[in-house]
Amino acid sequence: MIGVIGGMGPLATADFLHKVIAATPAEDDEQHVPLLISNDPRIPRRPAAILQGGESPLPRLLEIRDRLIQAGATALVMPCNTAHHWHSDLQRGCTVPFPSLIDIACDAAAARTTESACIGLVATRATLAAGLFDAALAARGRRVLRPTDATLDTAMLPAIAHVKAGRLAQAGPLMAQAVQGLLDHGADLVVLACTEAPIALAAVPGDLQGQCVDSTLALAEATVRLWQQSAAGSALRGA
Repeated sequence: MIGVIGGMGPLATADFLHKVIAATPAEDDEQHVPLLISNDPRIPRRPAAILQGGESPLPRLLEIRDRLIQAGATALVMPCNTAHHWHSDLQRGCTVPFPSLIDIACDAAAARTTESACIGLVATRATLAAGLFDAALAARGRRVLRPTDATLDTAMLPAIAHVKAGRLAQAGPLMAQAVQGLLDHGADLVVLACTEAPIALAAVPGDLQGQCVDSTLALAEATVRLWQQSAAGSALRGA
C-alpha cells in the first residue's frame, strides 16, 4: 500500500488520485494501486515558512509520515512540490521508500529534451526561492528559465490561488498566460512545478499542456511503477 502525504492542497491531492487511477493498467478493482491517503489541509503553509520564517510544516509532515507507515504504508509519495523543501528531513529515519517528486519531474523533463535545453518553471515563489529544481535540472544538463516577478504576481500565483479556492474558470486563462510567456521567452519545455498548475491549465482549451511536464502526472506514473515493483517483489518472495 502506498501512503500519500496530501492536503497541499486538497484539490491537487484529488487530481493526483485521479491520475494514479488513469495511469494504472487495470481491468478490475483488484488491479488498481492501493493508496492510503492523508488529505489533511491543516499542514502549516509552506511558502510562509520558507519566505517569511513562519511555522515550519516539518513536525506535522513527520507526524503524518509516521502515521501512514504505522497504518501499513510500504512506500510514500508527496504530491506537493514546495513541501519537498523538507524532503531530505522526511527521508531521514524513514523506513520505507520515499521518492522525490522533484527528481521524478526533472527526469520526465530530461526524457523529453536534449542536453542544454531550456526548461521553464511554473512554481510558487517559495519553490523558486528554495531552488528545488535548479540543481536537479543542472545535474541533468538542462538550463532553467524562471518566471519574472511580474508574471508571478499577475498570472502564476493568482492562478494557483484560484485553484485552491476552486475557481478553475478564473485560474485557467492566467495559467495559460504564464506558460505561454515562458515559451515565448525561450523555454523548450515547461515543468508545471506546482500541483495546482496542471489543474488550472486543464481548464482552458488548447495544446499548451502538450508543451509541459505535469509534475502530478509524472508522480502518479511513478507511483504506479513503484507499486508494480513492490507487488512483483512480494510475489517473488512468496514463490
